[in-house]
Amino acid sequence: MVKKNRQKAIMEIIQTHKIECQEDLLVVLQKKGFDLTQATLSRDLKELRVVKVPTDLGHYIYQLSDTTPANNQSDTRGLATLKLLGIKFSGNLAVVKTPPGYAQGIAAEIDSSIKSEIIGTVAGDDTILLVIREGVAREQVLKVLSGFML
Repeated sequence: MVKKNRQKAIMEIIQTHKIECQEDLLVVLQKKGFDLTQATLSRDLKELRVVKVPTDLGHYIYQLSDTTPANNQSDTRGLATLKLLGIKFSGNLAVVKTPPGYAQGIAAEIDSSIKSEIIGTVAGDDTILLVIREGVAREQVLKVLSGFML
């Protein structure tokens, strides 16, 4: 129940404030009485599929993606419409380029929908590092990512 209330508060804050970083969001949540760590907040943002998007002023702010669990629990490929811009391989790693601000949301989609070929992801602002399971061919990775590819 605590997690559900905290995630509801996160969504409300993101919808009503221009939050630029996790530290700012953490302070607002703590002022509202939530006791959590940055690691917990990071996991919540990933579960809620929160993305960072550019503003007109050149800053980035948090925004709920169109596929947050609260908005659409059954859609597991919703961010596929955002499209990956490119992918380069090196051994069992791949570096994926995305539109600015969308890497974290797309990585969360990949983590939740592609379990057998990809061990996990690490996301920045516009780049995702994929760790590919040993023995999986690059062609297979491209096939499972095809719904995300431009």
